Amino acid sequence: MRSLLVLALLGTPALADDLDPEALKRLVHQDCGSCHGLTLKGGLGPDLRVETLAHYDREGLASVILYGVPGTPMPPWEPLMSDAEALWIAEYLLTGESE
Repeated sequence: MRSLLVLALLGTPALADDLDPEALKRLVHQDCGSCHGLTLKGGLGPDLRVETLAHYDREGLASVILYGVPGTPMPPWEPLMSDAEALWIAEYLLTGESE
């Protein structure tokens, strides 16, 4: 398991050059939206709007994204994305930019 703490300490700005924000936004709205609803208000998966995610911090939400939630339909995305991408998505969802 890669350490999200290390990435959190480094911060995402140093890693920003490696990320494609537009591709990550599309992934959130299309791939995540296929279960969480295209408006991210919920569907098969729960609501992903800021007010419903308030109990998460960025690293905790990134961990859910990377490792999934056992016993639920939430799959682990770790085979398909990096820690930095998961942290970017978590920040995107937690700041309300996805709305």
